[in-house]
Order: sequence, then structure tokens, then C-alpha cells
Amino acid sequence: MYAIVDMLGQQMKAEAGKKLFINRMEGLEKGAEVVFDKVLFVDNEGKMTVGAPYVNGVKVVCEVLDNECRAEKILVFHKKRRKGYKKLNGHRQDLTNVLVKEIVIA
Repeated sequence: MYAIVDMLGQQMKAEAGKKLFINRMEGLEKGAEVVFDKVLFVDNEGKMTVGAPYVNGVKVVCEVLDNECRAEKILVFHKKRRKGYKKLNGHRQDLTNVLVKEIVIA
């Protein structure tokens, strides 16, 4: 069984036991439990349910593994040819690592 969930503005495929990196959630400690109820799609052993926009009565329960993760560095390079202008910036996104414990269907 899996579900497509709206987690902080991003759509993620959640399965029980799967680890996910999502955008940083402020104020959470390691081991805290987070419940996401904006489920867009559920596949329960071949029985598919599509929400309009969300599926009622379905929740995804997650446990926070680490709230201090960072993504790989992304380099942004700007250049204007023949003008002697070039600039290099780097960015690392703050992430939260969560473990999907279960998908609850009411």
C-alpha cells in the first residue's frame, strides 16, 4: 500500500517503512510524531482512491529521524559575456528526515 501525500507543498510517495527528506519543519525534536492528512491518492492492494482534492479519512503517520539535515550544495553561476562579469553563489536547502510508520485508513 502506498499514498501520494502533500507534505509542506511537495507531493511525495509514502510507503510504510520508507525514509523521506522533506523541507525543514520548525520546532520538532528527534523522535517526534508528525501526521499528514493531505492525502491526494491511495493505492490499497490494487484498490485506488483519488481525492478531490484530498481523500477523506486517510492519514500518514511519520516519525522524525533528524531535523538538522542539509541537501547537497547547488551552485548558481551568472555570467555576461564580453563584459567581465561573473558571479558564483551556492545554496544548501535545510531538510527534515522522516520515517513513514503507517498509513491509516479510517
